[in-house]
Amino acid sequence: MDFTLTEEQRLWRSTVHDFCENEIKPRAAAWDARAEFPADAYVKMAPLGLLAMTIPEAHGGTGLDTLSAMLALEELAWADGGTALSVAAHNGLGCAPINLFGSEAQKKRWLPGLAQGKPGLGALALTEPSGGSDLAGSVQTRAERRGEHWIVNGSKAWITNASVAWVIVILCRTGSAEGPAGLSLLVVPRETAGVEVHPAEDKMGTRSSPTHALTFQDAEVPSDFLLGRPGEGLRQALQVLDGGRVGVGAISLGLARAAFEEAVRYAKSRQAFGAPLSTRQAIQWMIADAATQIEAARLLVHRAALLKDAGLPYTREAAMAKLFATEMAEKVCRDAIQIHGGYGYSREVPVERMYRDARLMTIGEGTSEIQRLVIARRTLGLEE
Repeated sequence: MDFTLTEEQRLWRSTVHDFCENEIKPRAAAWDARAEFPADAYVKMAPLGLLAMTIPEAHGGTGLDTLSAMLALEELAWADGGTALSVAAHNGLGCAPINLFGSEAQKKRWLPGLAQGKPGLGALALTEPSGGSDLAGSVQTRAERRGEHWIVNGSKAWITNASVAWVIVILCRTGSAEGPAGLSLLVVPRETAGVEVHPAEDKMGTRSSPTHALTFQDAEVPSDFLLGRPGEGLRQALQVLDGGRVGVGAISLGLARAAFEEAVRYAKSRQAFGAPLSTRQAIQWMIADAATQIEAARLLVHRAALLKDAGLPYTREAAMAKLFATEMAEKVCRDAIQIHGGYGYSREVPVERMYRDARLMTIGEGTSEIQRLVIARRTLGLEE
């Protein structure tokens, strides 16, 4: 789909690719093995604008269009899925709510620092231990208004970037109403007294991206840290998730592309029964399917990004892009392991890590099952 990109977008993609090839890809396996957050790499990302993709220039950001941001996430995931996930969560989940729903004073307070990753990244805390996809019904974290402050109590689970965040946007109950009417988005600085970040989860994949449970115990934040008006939180969160789902689709593209390149390289070089694997029809079919599915996923991801940039409805298209791209990536990474045979099952070969990273993508930011519900309801006119 290169023909649809502007010269500026091609140059941006090339710049990010070179950075990833030199600074991220050679170290990805070591970060994965140690479950290490590569802080030094993020310091180098800031001057490129990779931490400021959803932040307007007026607030220290690069003000990129959505498609350009997706090109960057694909390149980052091509190098390392965990790094791409943390960058996506910072931009699309941490910074985006402040940019979309914050007042001018709130934007000035947080966005310039977030654009530089100083003193940390951004994070979004939606999920709770007692529930996952049912945001409207499962959120029990509560913020009670006392004078000029909110007092926050509750817990969150599976929060990307929590330990390296400067600010965490949380979905919480700010009123007595149950269901969507009582939910709001509140910005909570990580260093706030009463905020506890629990030890990192020992995950199957994306291990260079830290994931944590959070506990809030009488955490006190100023009243003007609320984004928008009380009761708007669920609508705001769902709008943020639409953009995040396109980002997960782009990450899946990068993972699939990396695994595909490894599979093609191995198939050409590996001899079996007196000839390269690439001459075998069974291998050729897996390669053909992967090439076709990657291109189809790219079209879906780019279409959703272009719709968002045009200001058009894209909820259904974002769900389609995420559903197809994530399931495609898992299949492509699986077949890349199959092509490698026994070597593919070894941690000495990168396709094993890519498969583990890709496995998360069908779960995070709404499972495949939730995406199918979104698509069906929008198609049938049943959306709430």
